[in-house]
Amino acid sequence: MGRAGPDLGPREMNVLLRYLTAGESHGPMLVAILEGLPAGVPIRQEAVDARLRQRQGGPGRGGRQRIEKDAAEIVAGVRAGETVGGPVGLLVRNRDWENWRGILGADGVDSARAEEKALYRPRPGHADLAGALKYDRRDLRDVLERASARETAARVAVGALCLELLEQIGIRVLGHVVALGPVEAPPPAHLGFDELAAAVLASDCRCWDPGTTLRMHEAVRQATLARDTLGGRIEVQAEGVPPGLGSYAASDRRLDGRLAGALMSIQAMKGVEVGIGIAAAALPGSQVHDEIVTGPEDAGRYTRYRRPTNRAGGIEGGVTNGEPVVVRVAMKPIPTLLRPLRSADMRTGEVIAAGYERSDITSVPAASVVAEAVVGFVLAQAVLEKFGGDSLGELRRNLDGYRRQVGAR
Repeated sequence: MGRAGPDLGPREMNVLLRYLTAGESHGPMLVAILEGLPAGVPIRQEAVDARLRQRQGGPGRGGRQRIEKDAAEIVAGVRAGETVGGPVGLLVRNRDWENWRGILGADGVDSARAEEKALYRPRPGHADLAGALKYDRRDLRDVLERASARETAARVAVGALCLELLEQIGIRVLGHVVALGPVEAPPPAHLGFDELAAAVLASDCRCWDPGTTLRMHEAVRQATLARDTLGGRIEVQAEGVPPGLGSYAASDRRLDGRLAGALMSIQAMKGVEVGIGIAAAALPGSQVHDEIVTGPEDAGRYTRYRRPTNRAGGIEGGVTNGEPVVVRVAMKPIPTLLRPLRSADMRTGEVIAAGYERSDITSVPAASVVAEAVVGFVLAQAVLEKFGGDSLGELRRNLDGYRRQVGAR
């Protein structure tokens, strides 16, 4: 059995939820198969497509987003708006494919047109050179078409289905931008989850603070004038997560490690932190660890144990502790530059300006939607590993039994 997703480790034969994507950036379509969703999960087509549209938004996006109108075609595994227990098949068609017929494709190409679009000057920061050496490819297009972040449209569609499952059991996930280039948003400590989500969705930068959104727009404008690109930082929060997901018993089952791996699998990501993350290294333990107290019974929680702070980001020892899960990921600036860096022509060895492909000034807001999706997948995977269930009803019964068990403690 082959690997089916970016998060599978040595225990992949026992993984209950997995996915596989296929497709090239300018090919006919992106394809995804998600296996393991229980039967009976309501699937809202409009919710899936809304996430795909959010992935295309934000300032600084390039011309490709004016061509594509992403929507998912669910071709298997769902009947009358409800999963039936089999693998779910998804298609996201590439409208730009019409401009690439005869250049890409499985059944032969127009050699003259293909050569015109060939790329021989690898772009620093991309997979171009490493991929060409690994797979012994002459034309770098064979690398960049699959390495492209266009692939994340399929992952957002997969993640949208997982998020639909999580919402059915009271888990909600939100990705938002905390920094774009040099512009950083203040912490939204005073906002509840619903208020934060509403503020994020009202901003095309997916930033909760309107003043910061305006400054982010200006940073993108300045980068555009400088013919440069911008990166940023993204936070993903998940509320309603039960304690006990993940495990400290084996390294590959630690949930923080699995979340980090999933987030780092997103194109252009260079660093991950959980809770206060890297800042903890400079602080004394008394300012890092979350005290444990008890509080009144709360129908929205699994236990009376709670923490006045959440510096751990809801995970201790690789296991969720009942507090919201909070992870952050850092995205580097897009490496396709309007002022290309130096590179070497792979035919001649001559040092020359790197190749240029149509690209964005920044895609940090879009990447927050992708981060939300991959966190949703990992949490759904962990939920099914912990509680099982071939149907949504069975999963809920198992979860209710667990709630009674931990509530008794």
